[in-house]
Amino acid sequence: MNSTAAFRYPRVLSIAGSDSGGGAGIQADLKTFAALGCYGMTAITALTAQNTTGVWSIHPVPLQHLADQINAVVEDIGADAVKIGMLHSADTVRTVAGALRRHGLTQVVLDPVMVATSGAKLIDDPAINVLVSELFPLATVVTPNLDEAALLVGRALRSEDDMEDAARELLARGARAVLVKGGHLAGDTVSDLLLARDAAPVWMHAPRIATPNTHGTGCTLSSAIASHLALGADLPQAVERARDFVRDALEAGARVRTGAGSGPLNHGHAPQAMQLRPL
Repeated sequence: MNSTAAFRYPRVLSIAGSDSGGGAGIQADLKTFAALGCYGMTAITALTAQNTTGVWSIHPVPLQHLADQINAVVEDIGADAVKIGMLHSADTVRTVAGALRRHGLTQVVLDPVMVATSGAKLIDDPAINVLVSELFPLATVVTPNLDEAALLVGRALRSEDDMEDAARELLARGARAVLVKGGHLAGDTVSDLLLARDAAPVWMHAPRIATPNTHGTGCTLSSAIASHLALGADLPQAVERARDFVRDALEAGARVRTGAGSGPLNHGHAPQAMQLRPL
């Protein structure tokens, strides 16, 4: 061991699925961590065969190997924040929840990935209830998009009032804070809602960016929130800064063609140097 070392990097662990097309999943997460000056690590939950047009197949990672990945990186390197993405089965959810408790990981961003941009379902039905009961109480913030929030509360969400009602219901079901992303609402303005326990609703509005390249937007946002938490921001600051990063990445990649379908964001539009923190 180097006894003269005086610094470390902000460390962020992604527990999520792999996207062979590179636009979402752990690939988007690692690009985001690096762009924001953080050291990224991964524990892969599932391998997907996918591209910009859709998901071809999903291959789950054995549960013991998933647990081994988390144990290996946390026991050696540590983690200042965790982003959780695709958890396709109830047993996968339980494995991840057990690891969070075992290692005392407290800065956790849970992106309840349920449906791909292409429309493919990425989680089985029994896993949804376990996700709520096991992981909601452990997460700093849960970040469903409109379709995912609708699945969680069991009804369609068509307005900002619906979004706020859904957020309050998710808090009542154990979440400590919820970021409901309203990008799927119609209109020229995108509205997101951050609601935490015992706090007033925080609405964030911005003009919609015209681009077909939205694959991995949710993964990127949750990864950016986790990065900013690792860098020392509080939750409202982390959400605001993450939204700015995603919007800039969307704008930077809006005129780029990657594949025949929904392309990726430009994660490398303004990379930051790796940050250093005192040991």
